[in-house]
Amino acid sequence: MDNYIVSARKYRPSTFRDVVGQKALTTTLKHAIQNNKLAHAYLFCGPRGVGKTSCARIFAKTINCLNPTAEGEACNECESCQAFNEQRSYNIHELDAASNNSVDDIRSLIDQVRIPPPIGKYKVFIIDEVHMLSSAAFNAFLKTLEEPPHHALFILATTEKHKVLPTILSRCQIYDFSRITIADIVEHLQYVASCEHIQTEPEALNVIAQKADGGMRDALSIFDQAASFTNGNITYQAVIDNLNVLDYDYYFRLTDCILSGNIRAALLLFNEILNKGFDGQNIVTGLASHFRDLLVCKDESTLPLFEVGASIRERYKDMAKRCPDALLFRAIDLANTCDLNYRASRNKRLLVELLLIQLCQLNGGTGDADKKKAVLEPIATPQQAAQPVQTSQPTSAKVITTQMPNNIPPTPSTPVPQAPPTTAPKRTARPPMKTSLRDIAAQKQEAQAQSPTVQAAQVAQAASFSQEELTALWDEFANRLEKKVYLKNTMLNCKPVLADDFTFEVAVHNPGQQDELANAAIDILSFLRAQLHNGKIQMRVRILVTNEKHLAYTASEKYEYLMSINPNLQKLKDAFDLRLD
Repeated sequence: MDNYIVSARKYRPSTFRDVVGQKALTTTLKHAIQNNKLAHAYLFCGPRGVGKTSCARIFAKTINCLNPTAEGEACNECESCQAFNEQRSYNIHELDAASNNSVDDIRSLIDQVRIPPPIGKYKVFIIDEVHMLSSAAFNAFLKTLEEPPHHALFILATTEKHKVLPTILSRCQIYDFSRITIADIVEHLQYVASCEHIQTEPEALNVIAQKADGGMRDALSIFDQAASFTNGNITYQAVIDNLNVLDYDYYFRLTDCILSGNIRAALLLFNEILNKGFDGQNIVTGLASHFRDLLVCKDESTLPLFEVGASIRERYKDMAKRCPDALLFRAIDLANTCDLNYRASRNKRLLVELLLIQLCQLNGGTGDADKKKAVLEPIATPQQAAQPVQTSQPTSAKVITTQMPNNIPPTPSTPVPQAPPTTAPKRTARPPMKTSLRDIAAQKQEAQAQSPTVQAAQVAQAASFSQEELTALWDEFANRLEKKVYLKNTMLNCKPVLADDFTFEVAVHNPGQQDELANAAIDILSFLRAQLHNGKIQMRVRILVTNEKHLAYTASEKYEYLMSINPNLQKLKDAFDLRLD
């Protein structure tokens, strides 16, 4: 049986034309060879698997070729090229700086520099991962790198250019290798598949290219893995199963949930994804990339930034037409923030679920169709500034006027009560109401679907009600708030006061209580309008204003305060000839 060679080695480039995705660099190197303008030191830097060492070997082979072609390529027929192809050439020396990074290793290299090449013109020294050299080794290498013999040429390769000393950088021509694009990787994988007689799907190769993250070596390694898994028939489904990649379909289903505002469906789908073994952070980053792809495919000018398969591309375009730009901007920001906070979070699942809830609310989530609108206005009336209730801190008075939609119908199961006479006794208790908040939400939707004539008739209903009825219903609504403790306490401590034109006023003690009532205003007024059969009920919330109390500290101040309460203290003081200590 023949020895198996992985694709990354078998299809390693042997000429400049075989190098994928680095056309600008290879063209520059070929022109330098053709014009005989070679530098004595080169630095090839860039991400892993983009062809740095391969280009260094091709460059070393080409400059020693005895019969180079007109295009600047090696002939692969002369003695020098054959020795290179058979890995027996003495003109090329490779040093792995990751394991040979001491001063002694560099001294041994310098000794070899003095020996001229047996065949060809140049002796090429390729130092891979040069950033791993120690500082002493760099210093020992400086003089030779700056003024080497005419037959010596150095090619340094590194993935971390910032770790190389500036004195080394200044002595080299620097070539920055870029990441290989997805299109170039897919094209090369198709070539390898045709040579190996492997059946492939374009979407499958696209997933492999994205997983490789711009590195051809990684792409070929994943390709071999997928070919073994599928027994020579690489399909999209097999690739995502083998590589543990989340299917595009899940992202589209999540987007449907977000556009429809279906929070529960999004959470259930997230649970389904977790049960398949995917990590929460991978879901968040994939969702952010998905929104980014939706955004860039909305405009023809940004389509070059969109790198997916042809069949998936059409699906993205259809989905992008349904997504407003503002929603995508906000969704990308929320997903990116969740990704940044994921590592520090103690409850990672809850963090992702909160992200999905926020995303579903961007386009009107379940139960959030009606937005609460509040207008802040300062109180200027002296009657409101002179309220007897006092707070411990002085604050400025404000009023919240919440405008409510006047299309909430009365409760159909309860008859409309007549206006009570002025001599009617005060009602102290009211039987418990059977209408729930969920029923009220359903009534809202029914009212919106009714004709304008019916809605106008419902708004016109303005049944009278008393202060006692308003207070009883206010307390009944508050007692239903079992989970919203702060809002419940605020409503129980701050009672409504009925004013003119079916408007009632609630006096609160701080801005926190003011915000709680503002956020719950739509639910409170919906409940009161339904129970009192009055669509014109409005609510105002104001913060009480008080003057700061002057506390008595000294003995004389305390005596004056007690005298204001009981003037007979002066007679007691005079009778017993008392004095203030």
